[in-house]
Amino acid sequence: MKAISQDSYGGPEVLREVEIDRPVPGPTEVLVRVRAAGLNPTDWKHRTFGGFIDHLPRVLGWDVSGVVESTGIGVALHQPGDEVFGMLPYPHGHGSFAEYVVAPARALVRKPENVDHIQAGAMPLAALTAWQALVDTAGVRPGQRVLIHAAAGGVGHFAVQIAKALGAYVIGTASAPKHAVLRELGADELIDYRSQDFTEIEPVDVVLDALGGETADRSLEVLKPGGQLVSIAVLAMPEGLAERAAARGVRSRPMIVEADQEGMRAIADLVSEGRLKPVIEAAFPLAEAAKAHALGDTGRVTGKVVLTVD
Repeated sequence: MKAISQDSYGGPEVLREVEIDRPVPGPTEVLVRVRAAGLNPTDWKHRTFGGFIDHLPRVLGWDVSGVVESTGIGVALHQPGDEVFGMLPYPHGHGSFAEYVVAPARALVRKPENVDHIQAGAMPLAALTAWQALVDTAGVRPGQRVLIHAAAGGVGHFAVQIAKALGAYVIGTASAPKHAVLRELGADELIDYRSQDFTEIEPVDVVLDALGGETADRSLEVLKPGGQLVSIAVLAMPEGLAERAAARGVRSRPMIVEADQEGMRAIADLVSEGRLKPVIEAAFPLAEAAKAHALGDTGRVTGKVVLTVD
């Protein structure tokens, strides 16, 4: 099968299309014929310096939407021909930038009928991160005020929609040209981080931070007593942040996304109800993965970039 592999760390130019053996599903696994695979910042970070994975060569990619080709022994949940989507176990279950990929059966759920594979392939890792941050970690409740940094990004634009579905008042930071999209997704209040100081807003119950560094530290200033800073930028957390949070009477809670069938089912339900949708910046064929990564490297993507597989 064809796949996108890298033999060294570096820019998009290290990615190349290769022919490798098609994987075989083991017990409780399924073989998926990939139709689309979303890109996430973790993909270009791992391409550049390794991240959590220390072996080469390798095929990256955690998002997948496709069709079940075959099943391993013991799989009752999916059958050949089922259209499914989900996130491969993060970080060591990568490999969706290919024509086929093996996945644990329970990492995948049925693709909603009201979205195509490109839309479904854009969602799993980012939407699941937002769900786990807002629901499982922060326990957002109706009426709470939620501040989402980088609200137009992959995780951010899903977090805006999920927070609204939970009944929260949603505030997002993003550059002004992206505000119109975020209003359409349900944001109640928007801050242009280039010209406005987010610490001047009324206090909030939850901050979802995808940036880390100074942004994480300054976010403590806007939290109500007992509030929570949930940060997904775990490798960019300032030293001593948890202690400074505790001194203010709030909590700092770093998290990394995990494969989660219950969360994926909740996401699929929101999609089916029309309450959650991806914004697609661009879609590239698998052979043009380097171009897709180059776009991601700009840091200016609204929503998601997706690879398609014929």
